[in-house]
Amino acid sequence: MTTLETNAAPAEASGEGVRTPEKAVRWAIPLSLLACVLLAFFDKISIAALFSDSHFQQAMGIDFDTTRLGILMSAFLLSYGFSSVLLSGLGDRIAPLRLLTGMMVVWCILMVIMGFTHNYALMVTLRILLGIAEGPLFPLAFAVVRHTFPQRLQARATMLWLLGTPVGAALGFPLSIWLLNTFGWQSTFFVMAMLTIPVLIFVRIGLRGVQLEARASSDKTSQEARRSARLELFVSPHFWMICIFNIAFLAYLWGINGWLPGYLIKGKGIHLEHAGWLSPMPFIAMLLGEIIGAWLSDRVDKRAAACFISLAGAGIGLAAVMHFTTPLPVIAAMSFSTFMWGTGAPNIFALLAKATHPRVSATAGGIFNGLGNFAGALSPAVMGALIAFTHSMDSGLIFLAVMAAVGCVLLLPLLRRY
Repeated sequence: MTTLETNAAPAEASGEGVRTPEKAVRWAIPLSLLACVLLAFFDKISIAALFSDSHFQQAMGIDFDTTRLGILMSAFLLSYGFSSVLLSGLGDRIAPLRLLTGMMVVWCILMVIMGFTHNYALMVTLRILLGIAEGPLFPLAFAVVRHTFPQRLQARATMLWLLGTPVGAALGFPLSIWLLNTFGWQSTFFVMAMLTIPVLIFVRIGLRGVQLEARASSDKTSQEARRSARLELFVSPHFWMICIFNIAFLAYLWGINGWLPGYLIKGKGIHLEHAGWLSPMPFIAMLLGEIIGAWLSDRVDKRAAACFISLAGAGIGLAAVMHFTTPLPVIAAMSFSTFMWGTGAPNIFALLAKATHPRVSATAGGIFNGLGNFAGALSPAVMGALIAFTHSMDSGLIFLAVMAAVGCVLLLPLLRRY
């Protein structure tokens, strides 16, 4: 047993009304998952920083081609989405520690190869392979937290591992730019490969002994119960509405991740060094939003309303960004937008937990996360194409604001129930 434990009072299992026995809550579990998400997000952010690096563009032979740069980001996200859906069932069958260990070894190998790559087509291929290797991470993390934490603590536990997204972005942008300016673009991949080793050690300590329902999979009754729960999941309209909302939710995330540095530099004329200092600010705001959103939601338990307000506020913030021209107001408006988005991030997983059966946690999480990332993967490519067509960086933000409005409309029927 690891440290960082506290006693949890009995609580209802997610969406079932079944009482779970009192047990020790191991906060080292979401902290270990945080380390994994942080490492995975470092990579996504480094690619966004490389978009504006002339040496990387020359090495790939693409210059500042917004369409091909968008494809480079989308290639990863598309394969990530497919993998998240198709491989999500692995989390219901394989021990989490064993699965994560294999995934991280593959990440490390691919990072090293990327550092030696000077060909655009090969880089796209490697990004696709990395997306496949990272795909099961979020559904697995969702399933682990759902099975090891009571309902009343799930938003906070989810918030802990989701912090890897804004923390990875806030640290990844300045770190990537420093590595680019000091050692060259290859160093970003090599550093991430080296970071895999301490993270893997931490994960093997934090997740030691964690099991879902894999050991019961051979029991006929358990298999029939899982099949029944899976069928119920597939015909649930509320589950699919949440999945569609998540598409709009993640379109915002991947659009901002892929184009924020380029937008600040090309769209607002902010110098690269200043962008390196300013660009983490929106992700620090996102971090604060996730913490505050999780804390409030576990007390109010209005998950659908929290998600609605979150995405609506994010869209309003984007509209404000386009009206400003000087750096500080632009960053302030963008930070408000990402703060609002962050308040919904832990809630959307808690909303999914309320609407689905615990027996198919990894499957539900995989479909939910995979569809969201698969569709969200198109966001950087669509934004790149719009920017190339209109010759305006603002057109990318308009696309994200429209997606936010559509997502809010889709969630309206669920506001009363969840």
